[in-house]
Amino acid sequence: MKTKKILFVLASCFFAANAFSQAVNVEDIGNIFKNKPFTFSGGLSAGSVFYGGNQQSGRQNWTYYISGSLNTSIYGQINIPININITNLGKNMSYPSLPNRLSLHPTYKWITGHIGDVSMSFSPYTLNGHQFTGGGVEMNPGKFKIGIMGGRLLKKVEYSAQAPSLTPNYERFGYGIKTQYNAEKYSAGLTYFAAKDTKDTQMEHALDSLGIKPLQNSVIGFDFRLNLLKNITLLTEYAVSFVTHDTRAPKDEEASFVENIFGAKTSTGIYNALNAKLNWQLAKNVIGIGYERIDPNYKTLGAYYFNNDYENITLNYARPFLKGDKANVALSFGVQRDDLKNQNDNNNTRYTGSVNLNYNPSEAMQISANYSTFQSYRNLKSQFDYINEISPYDNMDTLNYTQLSQTIDGSVTYSFKQTESMNQRLNLAVSYQESADRQGDVALQGNVSRFLNSAMIYNLSLIKSGINITASANYSYSYGGLIETHTFGPMLGVTAGLLNKKLTTGFSASYNVNMNSGQTQIKVLNLRANAAIAVLKKHNISANIVWQNRNLLTTNKKTDAITATFAYSFSF
Repeated sequence: MKTKKILFVLASCFFAANAFSQAVNVEDIGNIFKNKPFTFSGGLSAGSVFYGGNQQSGRQNWTYYISGSLNTSIYGQINIPININITNLGKNMSYPSLPNRLSLHPTYKWITGHIGDVSMSFSPYTLNGHQFTGGGVEMNPGKFKIGIMGGRLLKKVEYSAQAPSLTPNYERFGYGIKTQYNAEKYSAGLTYFAAKDTKDTQMEHALDSLGIKPLQNSVIGFDFRLNLLKNITLLTEYAVSFVTHDTRAPKDEEASFVENIFGAKTSTGIYNALNAKLNWQLAKNVIGIGYERIDPNYKTLGAYYFNNDYENITLNYARPFLKGDKANVALSFGVQRDDLKNQNDNNNTRYTGSVNLNYNPSEAMQISANYSTFQSYRNLKSQFDYINEISPYDNMDTLNYTQLSQTIDGSVTYSFKQTESMNQRLNLAVSYQESADRQGDVALQGNVSRFLNSAMIYNLSLIKSGINITASANYSYSYGGLIETHTFGPMLGVTAGLLNKKLTTGFSASYNVNMNSGQTQIKVLNLRANAAIAVLKKHNISANIVWQNRNLLTTNKKTDAITATFAYSFSF
């Protein structure tokens, strides 16, 4: 591992030095030095949040944050951005560290560096947004694209009986490189990513008892784009991941030559991922076909979470209609199945479909409607499958479960005639979702749910005076577990710009009533006030206060809570 790290550092230095030497034109040196040696730009913001009241919310009484960015430009050629984020939010929560971050992102023409607490992405199946503490560089010289990274992926976290919810883990380091060549009719890329946990004998006993083993991972990815014909594009991506589930396992003597290159051991598994898409644009029609397959247990240590053991087939179609393309229709359909190697106690088949409609009959009116359906079919395998291997068998429906889900969304927006002094708009939005579970052909009691959300919003803008008024009525309905719940109430808000719009003020009030099975359960009143003022163009001071009163009629208990936020920001 140390040898690989040394080679990685040498390769990084070589690429950076080579890129710098090619980018500087000697004839332009004189013009470069006519610029200012150093220029600075950026901003800083700081704020505090105070919370008080008798509601049992678990929130911290006081939190603060400081965040900012500074960009240093050297002779107008090299940019060095620095980002910082410091906060005490979540100090009582059980995760390794607070979200305090410091990062630098220097750039020079087509070279960008990443130093500190940063993240990079190579592909969905290799390195995909995992944060690391270290460094990286991205280079885009012409048709080539090169990315290199290396650093600590996970900080060591020891087991603590005082914090059982805190998941311990070994310290983990990783590195990777992605190269890609982009031409007009095709592109090809190659990615390599590797990560390994650092052995720690003092932690082994505790982590072994929790089933946590030191891991090692090597992933190779290939991606390819090809324009087969005019308006027909093929996109493919393939990755193979070598995962050693316990680095202490002995070497696999029966491993192949390729497996030995990646240090295969008896605990090493090899997993594949494939994604292919074909897009075809014919006149105004856009047609897409996609196929994705992820092996069971596929994982990469370059991503926080990964779904596996499924196969997807998707179809998409979209096109505009009517004169001036006032209407647009988009259709999609997909099929997904899991248990690819027939190893689980049950398997699922899922069907998804959606229809999206947008219609703009005039500049004053916009209409949209969406419908989607989801169906999941689960087959629980009987022991007879394994003992007798006879199928079908009696009462098979009792082992079949189907989950149905449908969603309908719609909205209508109408803008009244606008004048120089007034602008009015009315919006109506409705969303409905229904889901049910079936065993065979019988709907399961208590497993039917329905959700309805609706809102009517009116907005009035008095342009000359800088006053905006918003009024809305909201209603939601839910049914689940044989219980019906209704929530409804109005909201009124006003904002105004004062002192030549340097001072912005606002106030809003909302009142909601919650009813359960015909009985009123909770009444909630919210009052909000905010103000923000710009000082000398570059400074901004803001304050926001929220007061909430909750009346729980079932227990005859009233609670109050107040949250005050004060913030300052400065830009330069």
